[in-house]
Amino acid sequence: MPDEHEGCDDDRHPQPGSPIFEAILENERNRRHLGQRLNTAGNRVNTDLLGDIVRHGPVLEALLEEPLDRREIEDRLDVSRATSHRFTQWLDEQGFTEKVDGRFQLTGRGEVVAEEVLRFEANVHTAQKLTPLLDVICEDHREFVVEPFVDATVTVAEPDDPYRPVERFISLVQETETFRGFNTTHMAPLALGGFHEQLFDATDTEIVYLPHIAEKLFDTYPERAQKAIENGYLALRTRNHLPYGLALFDECVGIGGYDETTGHMQVFVETDAPIAMEWAERVYNSVRADSELLDSRNDQTD
Repeated sequence: MPDEHEGCDDDRHPQPGSPIFEAILENERNRRHLGQRLNTAGNRVNTDLLGDIVRHGPVLEALLEEPLDRREIEDRLDVSRATSHRFTQWLDEQGFTEKVDGRFQLTGRGEVVAEEVLRFEANVHTAQKLTPLLDVICEDHREFVVEPFVDATVTVAEPDDPYRPVERFISLVQETETFRGFNTTHMAPLALGGFHEQLFDATDTEIVYLPHIAEKLFDTYPERAQKAIENGYLALRTRNHLPYGLALFDECVGIGGYDETTGHMQVFVETDAPIAMEWAERVYNSVRADSELLDSRNDQTD
């Protein structure tokens, strides 16, 4: 009999390549057609029922953890006896619960609904948290998924500290031995020689840039960049279109959003969640496969 937690680590994060991860990607690919599919099936859920389900989210979540009697529901949710009675009556009417040995437990249908309510809340919460990023990344990008970033750290540029995102990014580069990524602009301002020295001499680096960005890098650091390529510290690739900035470090992944006018990093989002690392690996490998390797600056004019 398979382990009920197969495909998850000890923190219940999906392991790379798990069926859960595949399902998330598939749902994301199909999400824009769900309304059409529901219309075709002719069984859209009444909006009042959807609202009631969300309102009963706390009790559904509590029962998802374990069966509870009415007194335990009252204590867990800090509600009155009348409220707990109203909750359990509604759940029973919807077929979401059944009473076993004096306790209310979710039916199979109830478990699925409870899990989807939690997923909905998590995605809305994540979308709100990622607003600074979502507002600046490429509008026509269809591969970005919010679920892997539910516990991400978001660093935003502030009027009194406009360099917070790039400083956080640089600190992660300094802590990693390998670095891979792609970007619509330079990973960090070209004036930061210490940062580029780290990439050229101390880190196993592979970067995919837009062609004119790669050219500007060679213009600024012609000898260092060429030497880093020849010594194997830097693999520089180019691609004609990139959606945003993606960075893969040894132990985490980051996404950068940039101001289209200034090119400055406005927001940097990072997480070490395994599911986010797997997503980032797939996105990076897809972009890399459609890029060209530069052995030298002359490759750009060949």
